[in-house]
Amino acid sequence: MRTYRQLFRTPEFTPFFLTSALQVGAQTMSGLALGHRVYAATGSPLLSALAMFGPALAQVIGAATLLSAADRIPPRTALTGLALLLGLGTAVQALPGLPVWAAFAVLLALGPVSSLGGGVRYGLLHEILAREGYLLGRSVLNMSAGLLQICGFAAGGVLVTVLSARGTLLAGAGLYAAAAAVARCGLGRRPPRAAGRPSVADTWRNNARLWSAGPRRTVYLALWVPNGLIVGCESLYVPYAPRHAGLLFACGALGMLTGDILIGRYVPRRWRPRLCVPLCLLLAVPYLLFALRPALPLALAAVLLATVGYAANLPLQERLMSLTPDELSGHALGLHSSGMLTLQGVGAALAGAVAERTSPTTAMAAMAAASVVVTVALAPGLRPGGPDRRPTQDGDSDRDDGDGDGDGDGDGTSDSEGDGDGDGDGTKPCRKMPGKLAPAQRELPPSRPSAGA
Repeated sequence: MRTYRQLFRTPEFTPFFLTSALQVGAQTMSGLALGHRVYAATGSPLLSALAMFGPALAQVIGAATLLSAADRIPPRTALTGLALLLGLGTAVQALPGLPVWAAFAVLLALGPVSSLGGGVRYGLLHEILAREGYLLGRSVLNMSAGLLQICGFAAGGVLVTVLSARGTLLAGAGLYAAAAAVARCGLGRRPPRAAGRPSVADTWRNNARLWSAGPRRTVYLALWVPNGLIVGCESLYVPYAPRHAGLLFACGALGMLTGDILIGRYVPRRWRPRLCVPLCLLLAVPYLLFALRPALPLALAAVLLATVGYAANLPLQERLMSLTPDELSGHALGLHSSGMLTLQGVGAALAGAVAERTSPTTAMAAMAAASVVVTVALAPGLRPGGPDRRPTQDGDSDRDDGDGDGDGDGDGTSDSEGDGDGDGDGTKPCRKMPGKLAPAQRELPPSRPSAGA
């Protein structure tokens, strides 16, 4: 699958796309409104940052307890129910006179449940498009998220000014309700991807299984930590420039859109693994400029350039999928989403704490410097040509073929056909050489089924 026309002609992709778009718009508007409401009530950069990005901290609870449900609940039911629940929580936050502590209590309650959203959503995307279309579909979702964040932050800023933060929260709740309606009426009925009842034990077992392979650990850390630290910089836009925070967020969304278009549509597949480290560095280095307290135009340019680096997520997710068996695809993507959001919450909290003791600009530069250090530390495991690793005893292969695509063939291209032969021709291999594991064999089934199987 190479064109956007082919993508949108795929059955169910259009309602899936609309559902995701409506939820992004709702989250953008309501997050900005809640950040303004908390900052107006408290004057605290830390609490404002936590109001906008802190809910992600609670996702670690869901990632540790609920993620096995991502592959064991019918996708349409899960997406519809989650959208309704998020809309209800947003409406509660708009209640007149709601104390700040109560608003944070609602965020804390919604966080663990929201952790299922990423796993269900991206597992369903992988199911609709299969491996060969996943990267293009994911890039389109990222691009739409960038556009919707531009529109959402702009519209949210206007609504906060014209109406109020409370009115903007109610508008966000309405968008969540629309997303639930589209998911219920537009998506087809699909069975769960895995059998059995979800359980905490199964969640822990699958998390350990995904974390056991060295290449996957490196990819997860690269997806989580540099990204989360830079979101800490973004969480300080409101205290840095209260009247222009929406403009800073809009420039960031435009940079994300540009990066996703370039990487998802125009960069050849053989080059994508080589761009992971440079893009992660691009994400952080421009924010070092904030140590000099730049004027607003220069700050906008730095944000626009830096956020192009968020496109590193595309080749990193492509590599993650090449290292993950199909029956764990939803769980693996849910773990990625929950871990990323959790680290974003940690980054926001850390940046807010530093800003409380210093200043927003100093905190932004410090978070950027930390992101650079982490990227440099992870670079040896992300660059093509890394050392080989032997398979582990549980059947997970830690062997890296050195080309960065995770398919074990050393040719620099991933096996997008899903046939497991690594040659990209979509045909099954006639025979396998003894002693060499095909990619589809690198994961053995769990040693024992879940409790409800």
